[in-house]
Amino acid sequence: MRKVIDFSEDWKFTKEGKSETVSLPHCWNAVDGQEGAEYYRGQCVYEKELGSVPEGTTYIEVGAANSVSAVYVNGKAVGEHRGGYSLFRYDITKYLSGSGDKIKITVDNSDFDDVYPSTADFTFYGGIYRPVKIITDLAQCYFSLTDGLCGIYADTVKDDEGWQVNIMAFVRGDKAGKTVRYTLYSKDGEAIAQAEASAESPNAQLEAENPVLWNGVENPYLYTLKGEILADGETIDCAETRIGFRTVEFDSEKGCFLNGKHIKLKGVSRHQDRYHMGNALTAKEHVEDLEIIRDIGANSIRLAHYQHDQIFYDTCDEMGFLVWAEVPVISRFSDKKIRNSKSQLRELISQNRNHPCIFCWGIQNEISMGGKSKPLVKFLREMNDLAHSLDPSRPTTSAQVMMCDPNSELNKITDIQGYNIYFGWYLRTADAIDKWLDKFHEDNPKVKLCLSEYGAEGIIKYQSPNGGVQGDYSETYQARLHEHYARAIGERQWLWGSYVWNMFDFGAANRDEGGVKGRNNKGLVTFDRKVRKDSFYVYKAFWSDEPFVHIGGERYVQRKCGETVIPVYSNFPEVTLSVNGEEFALPCDRVVYFDKAVIKEGENVITAKAGDCVHSLTVIGAEEDDPSYRMPGDAHSFVKNWFGSDSEEIKPDYFSVNDKVGDLLKSPDVISLLETASIMKKVPPFALALIKPFKVKTLLKIAKIDDGMKDIANQYLQTIKK
Repeated sequence: MRKVIDFSEDWKFTKEGKSETVSLPHCWNAVDGQEGAEYYRGQCVYEKELGSVPEGTTYIEVGAANSVSAVYVNGKAVGEHRGGYSLFRYDITKYLSGSGDKIKITVDNSDFDDVYPSTADFTFYGGIYRPVKIITDLAQCYFSLTDGLCGIYADTVKDDEGWQVNIMAFVRGDKAGKTVRYTLYSKDGEAIAQAEASAESPNAQLEAENPVLWNGVENPYLYTLKGEILADGETIDCAETRIGFRTVEFDSEKGCFLNGKHIKLKGVSRHQDRYHMGNALTAKEHVEDLEIIRDIGANSIRLAHYQHDQIFYDTCDEMGFLVWAEVPVISRFSDKKIRNSKSQLRELISQNRNHPCIFCWGIQNEISMGGKSKPLVKFLREMNDLAHSLDPSRPTTSAQVMMCDPNSELNKITDIQGYNIYFGWYLRTADAIDKWLDKFHEDNPKVKLCLSEYGAEGIIKYQSPNGGVQGDYSETYQARLHEHYARAIGERQWLWGSYVWNMFDFGAANRDEGGVKGRNNKGLVTFDRKVRKDSFYVYKAFWSDEPFVHIGGERYVQRKCGETVIPVYSNFPEVTLSVNGEEFALPCDRVVYFDKAVIKEGENVITAKAGDCVHSLTVIGAEEDDPSYRMPGDAHSFVKNWFGSDSEEIKPDYFSVNDKVGDLLKSPDVISLLETASIMKKVPPFALALIKPFKVKTLLKIAKIDDGMKDIANQYLQTIKK
């Protein structure tokens, strides 16, 4: 029988000629990848001696290594893996000598022109950041270790006669005279169905009579399917996988249905990294993330923008979250990456198709950022067809960048569709989302739409007494934006779901915003998971059935004396607020603002009560607000122009889309920007000469760039003085 040996301890790790002993999971950018753009990207080496192993076929399993890695045994190359997020295994049997065998794994997180991702808003951490195992003593006939995770695909299918489990298995080795037996076990360990087949033709079907359905967070009931290979009646190998019986369907007018019952997918997006850990998470951190997500009342998760750890998918199965799983085909299309895109999609689906939590496969995120082209459309159709061929049972999806024309043919490729919309942050105002959603649905009534991303930065040290303003990076404004989106989403049944960007702050090495380097601060929870921002409680109020009350602004400790606005979040219909003993009772529709509270000099005790729930905090009244609650003026000025609303007012001393290209090219600041983006090298001189007389907005119109992109271009140009 096979043995699985943990092989994660005591590796010799070498980076730039310096060695140290590390244990896996390990990430060499756990610190520098979160402090700015200059983080180490290159090749590092992991080495470890393999002790004596039992005789028989032996594999090495690497949970994930970012992004191109190669395995060597006793100096001989075993295999190379291109892609940083999926599990891979190699048969190393023929390379082993029997004792003192040396394993070496090289890992390189450089930018490869044939591997996704290259351009994205997150850090490309390096390292073997998931466990490594040795699987050995395999019998002469065994379930494959290179077809899916366990060599068994088990699809639960419902027809007019009931439920079946369609089993597709992959058996390796000497199959002659061997049989395969499959047994389906209930959660309590009771065998409820069984089937047999020959090892040469190992596929089978099990009948499941009236199974308990996997019903999301309400009842995530799981069965275990066990496969055994028998020789002369004795089991020589076995493999197990958990499955669930459920249906998920979508309608462009009525939304999503789980097991025939309407369900609004209340979702968050999740990146896998942590503060000063990078991607090197253990089971403890993965489970803690899910417990926080469960506490907010979500029932769905978009796993951005790549394959996540099996521990996470397993726990989603157990907790009942509906999961959007996707590949890192992101930002810009490259024909050099087509082969790798398909390879990563095959790995994602083959390794995860048994998980009942996964309801769709995402084939791209914001891939049209560089524009739409015939090769791009062709590529996405091929990816869509590949996903369906690998798993006919699940729909495909994609997440469009907000500048993508709602009537684009790109919205007609996948079965269901997402849009990443940041009104209220990058452009326009938060209430623009209402009109956009309704217009999209009116123009595209057959498109099954969700909001796949939306949000705003919220840095907890920045607070505002009046709700904040767009672009101020305050925790206060972030909450106000989410209050509006939560209502807008809930009011539209046809919108099958939404995914907040993001559940947690995450590493984004190229960012330097709001006085914080190397981080995207759009999370509802801080990077270290220690602080739940006010926006967290916005969604807890809208989504959770767990009774609670929470006073917003608990980090806004020192305030100016006088009247102030105090927001309170709760899922009770009425809230009572007490300020220094003076009580106010008001009806509460998820959030209520108390605008008559008076802050006095010194300590002020504020208490909110709803039902049996109580939340209190103390603020200090002072003559003036503490200026440290505001973003520094220079940063604020830049952000207001870059991320502010698309005002019709044009500052005449600054460039805009109304200026001619030739005038822009006279500006050193514009030239510097174009050179930094390598644009000047890509545009031949004769082409520049032809477009100089044109206004920027004219060129955008000729290029059929939509108004959203024009707004962003105009906002940026308005930061450059003439």
